[in-house]
This record gives sequence, structure tokens and C-alpha cells, in this order.
Amino acid sequence: MMKRLIAILCTITCLFGLTACGSGDALSEYGQHKANNAQQLADEMVLYLFAQYMDDTAAEAFSEYTAEEIEYMLNSQYNIQVDGNAFLSAIESFRSAGESMGAITATNGSTVKVDGKEIIVEVEVTGEKKNATAELIFSNDMFLTLKSAALNPSATAGELMANAGLNTLIGMGTVFAVLILISLIISCFKVIPKIQENMAKKKAAAEKATGVDNAVTQIVEQETSVEEETDDCELVAVIAAAIAASEGAVTTDGFVVRSIRRR
Repeated sequence: MMKRLIAILCTITCLFGLTACGSGDALSEYGQHKANNAQQLADEMVLYLFAQYMDDTAAEAFSEYTAEEIEYMLNSQYNIQVDGNAFLSAIESFRSAGESMGAITATNGSTVKVDGKEIIVEVEVTGEKKNATAELIFSNDMFLTLKSAALNPSATAGELMANAGLNTLIGMGTVFAVLILISLIISCFKVIPKIQENMAKKKAAAEKATGVDNAVTQIVEQETSVEEETDDCELVAVIAAAIAASEGAVTTDGFVVRSIRRR
């Protein structure tokens, strides 16, 4: 009984899911008509219009025309509505893609998606050298104006392998570079204490040398002071003897020289 109940609930859930998806993706008859026309127009434009302007000489044919003139020319000659600037960008995209994929030889079907005010068509393209995907965006109205177009070459198996190898090499190189950097930082932890010790020794030696210089300076100053005092005593004795001689005295016991003033 329980298994049947679970099966019924699962079935109801699936039905509701399908109903929701169908209601979101469903197009009206007019919307489907526009999507079909855009899909057909995209196939024809890729194969017969853009393909003939993939070489440089043909692409230069539009270099002297303004966007408005291009819009008029394509409307009058091909009966299609385009944005002139978008068409010039599309020509450049197809020309650039042609350098790697060669000329377009066929189209292999297309898919269409309606996204609000835009109808997006992707066309699978076969080229001489490699395949590509063309993406064309039209306005979602009765005019189906071409708003954007680009041709994106598909990567070959060799290119995919080369890109994968390059990405792997870059990733491994980055990892090894970071590991080497971390190793260098860790090795610096052994050198830093030695550098600090050498700096401390140099500082201590500088302080010791400064102390010695100060001591020497003090000693020199003291010796100079003693010499000056000695010189003053000798000068006093000479002056005293001169005074005693001028007074007719034999000794200098009768007077005392207390100060000497230089004149």
C-alpha cells in the first residue's frame, strides 16, 4: 500500500513539473511563426550572405558606407532588416573566424530560442578547416531586424588538449612557485636571529668605543688642567721673585701674591 502511494505521488509530481515546463516554453501561433521565420532567415544569411564577405576584399566593400546606407542597401537588395552597425560587426566577426576555419561549405541545422524581445538562432556551420557556431539575434517582432551576429569557431581535439595542457602547466607552475616562496620565507627564519645578533654586537662595540673616547677626552682635559695649574704656579714664583728684587728683599716672605691679572 505504501509503495503504491509513493508511486502515485511521484507521478503527480512529474505531471506538475511537465505542465510547468510546458507553460513556460509554449509559444503562441504568431510567436512560433516568427521563430520559424527567424530560423530560416538565419540559415540563409549565414550560408549565402555572410559567407561571401569573409575575405578581406569583400569585407572592405562596406568600409565606405554608413550604417544607414547599409541598412537601405540590404533592405532593397535582400529584403532584410538589419542594424547597420551590427551588420558591420558581424562582417568583421565572420572575416576573423574565416582565418582559422576557412570558407563556409555548409550548414548543419540550427536551433532557435525566444528570450523576451529577442529571438536567438544558433546555426552549426561546416568550414574547410574546422567547424563553427554562428549566433544571430533578431528582434522579436514582425520585422525580425538583425541586432547582432557572430561566428565562433569550434576548438579541435588538438586545441582542447593543448589548452588543457597549458592550464595544467600554469596551475602546477603556480603551485611550485608558491611552495618555493614559502620555503624561502621559512629559511629566512634561521638567518634573522644571526642578523639580529650581529647588529647587537656592532651596537655594543660602538657603545664601547664611544665610552673609550669619552674616557680619553676626560683624561686629556684633566692633564691640560694640571699643566695649566703648574704653569700658573711657576708664573707666580717668578713674579714674586721679581717683586722681591725690586723691593731689595732677599726672600718673598714679606708679601703674598694672591692673584695675577694679565694686561
